[in-house]
Amino acid sequence: MSNDDTIDTLNDLIETSKDGEYGFRTCSEQAQAATLKSTLSQRADQCRDAAAELQACVRGLGGEAEERGSAAGAMHRGWVSIKTMLSSYDDLAVLEEVERGEDSALAAYREAIKEDLPANVKSVVERQYDGAKRNHDQIRTLRDQHRAAKATA
Repeated sequence: MSNDDTIDTLNDLIETSKDGEYGFRTCSEQAQAATLKSTLSQRADQCRDAAAELQACVRGLGGEAEERGSAAGAMHRGWVSIKTMLSSYDDLAVLEEVERGEDSALAAYREAIKEDLPANVKSVVERQYDGAKRNHDQIRTLRDQHRAAKATA
């Protein structure tokens, strides 16, 4: 894989991480439960840190690092706001949207891992993928708990 291709792959992941940061932050603002707000805010910080690490990799390769998220991510955040308003700011709706965003992030990382990346870059991408998978699993568990609570209410 060429250096430029590696930089492009990393910049795609930076956009994904920025989308995650902004998405988690937006969902944190929409959530009602204090614990959920805190969890989503922490996830936003983790995504910010992941983007910064990827940006450092891009600069280390002599490239110009992406600074913003994608247009699709911005549309998703807009959808989160609309959906939660229509759902009376229901935490379950917030969690469902967060999980959908995490599905997208996992897909982006899976694609990047398939690439022939330099070993040092691949280890960063694989470690971040593992973190995104843990986040996804935690969000899915929270979503399932909220669904169960709503079903018994």
